[in-house]
Amino acid sequence: MPCYARFLFLLLCLILLGECRKPKSRKKRWSAPAENHKPGTPLSKKVADGTKARKMKTSHLLRIDEHDFTMRPAFAGPAVPVGVDVQVESLDSISEVDMDFTMTLYLRHYWKDERLAFPSSTNKSMTFDGRLVKKIWVPDVFFVHSKRSFIHDTTTDNIMLRVFPDGHVLYSLRVTVTAACNMDFSRFPLDSQTCTLELESYAYTDEDLMLYWKSGDESLSTDDRISLSQFLIQKFHTTSRLAFYSSTGWYNRLYINFTLRRHIFFFLLQTYFPATLMVMLSWVSFWIDRRAVPARVSLGITTVLTMSTIITGVNASMPRVSYIKAVDIYLWVSFVFVFLSVLEYAAVNYLTTVRDGKDRKLREKAREQALPCTCGMSHARTMMLDGTYSEADANSLAGYTRASMAPEDASEKQERMVVHLSLDNEPTGTKKKGIRGFRIIQNTHAIDTYSRMIFPGAYILFNLIYWCVYC
Repeated sequence: MPCYARFLFLLLCLILLGECRKPKSRKKRWSAPAENHKPGTPLSKKVADGTKARKMKTSHLLRIDEHDFTMRPAFAGPAVPVGVDVQVESLDSISEVDMDFTMTLYLRHYWKDERLAFPSSTNKSMTFDGRLVKKIWVPDVFFVHSKRSFIHDTTTDNIMLRVFPDGHVLYSLRVTVTAACNMDFSRFPLDSQTCTLELESYAYTDEDLMLYWKSGDESLSTDDRISLSQFLIQKFHTTSRLAFYSSTGWYNRLYINFTLRRHIFFFLLQTYFPATLMVMLSWVSFWIDRRAVPARVSLGITTVLTMSTIITGVNASMPRVSYIKAVDIYLWVSFVFVFLSVLEYAAVNYLTTVRDGKDRKLREKAREQALPCTCGMSHARTMMLDGTYSEADANSLAGYTRASMAPEDASEKQERMVVHLSLDNEPTGTKKKGIRGFRIIQNTHAIDTYSRMIFPGAYILFNLIYWCVYC
């Protein structure tokens, strides 16, 4: 076979081999797009989701582009009714210093906007997130007297918009707000505070927007687990009224009112009990010897400084109000009792010093009169011995007879022992017989004695009056 013939034969074999290995063509299993599909012909057995079709965009379904949503519904007509309900999620904190509170809540608005009505065979609503809110009209509700507020944005903006086929709209958002609360501390810490969160439309007066509680008192719901460390939440309730601004007019305003009663046990442990103990500690000085100056002075100064520290600590956590609080009355009265105990010892010490001066003069005069006794004077003399001595020392004095003792004046009594001895003239002139008698007088100062009864009695009476008035 010629060479060119063999070459053609091999080429033909290669072509046939390639045709045998080529895969067969498969039929198309996917349907044609909805735009090219003829009406009346089924696409598949599964029901098509209209919201996923290209024609069913939100702007087309709600006809957003066909209306001007910068104006309220029924513009130039009657006021738009906007119902509101609130669910309180938590009451985060109450600050006495700043006089405010922080609350987290779900705020829901209900109104009807016929421009958002859409046809629906199932009468089901459609739910959207916060991206649609910027394209439609929503009520401009704000919190009156708020200091700070924000909408939660974790993991996305906590905003929900639900539109019904007839045009009714539910707009819900999760907000944390810090608002002012006018507190009255005249009965602190035995007080109850009523705080209010106020809602109002910023731009629309009552002629354009009628803000109201959707279900009356049932429009406000709370979580039963809400609790505060210092307060007991007594009740939540709602009210509404009109607010007037001289430059813009009348506005509907909604109020969320809640009453808080303060727990007293914390303040009993931290304020009242320590103050009472300091007052009782100051009374100990009434039983200490009035000559123990360091003990009584240090005790009085310690209690005064401790009371000052307690008062400073309480006022540091309170606003600088210009009226007297209930705790101020208790602490300052206790401080006065402690201070008076220091003044009591000052008076006792002064009177003791004056009396000691008089006694010193009497001893010097008695010593001068007793000098002739050493020379064998026959008439009686009196010796006054100051200091500490035992009965054995007194019995060792022989040859002295009993002498009549004039009654002492109450103002000249002192805490000392006085031994009055009289010398009797013996025939021998030198022999002293056994002791006939002596008298030992020991007493305390009258001011200390009276203070032991007056101070506790007066403080108990004050406590009875205080707790009867404020409890």
